[in-house]
Amino acid sequence: MRMSKIVLGLVGAAALAGCMQTDGERALAGAAAGAVIADATDNNVLTGAALGAAGGAVCDDVGLCSRSY
Repeated sequence: MRMSKIVLGLVGAAALAGCMQTDGERALAGAAAGAVIADATDNNVLTGAALGAAGGAVCDDVGLCSRSY
């Protein structure tokens, strides 16, 4: 159950991070989204932020979000 929450958080962070133009912007948005999702699901906020940042930074590279530039 916990792993599914983490995966769901990563997918959500990647989707939100798709609106940004650079990997850095997507990583920041992913970190923020990951932290909020982790807090809402009673998980470690720092871990959620780290996973969200990683997901946001690579979402365009793996085809989850499209580049807008």
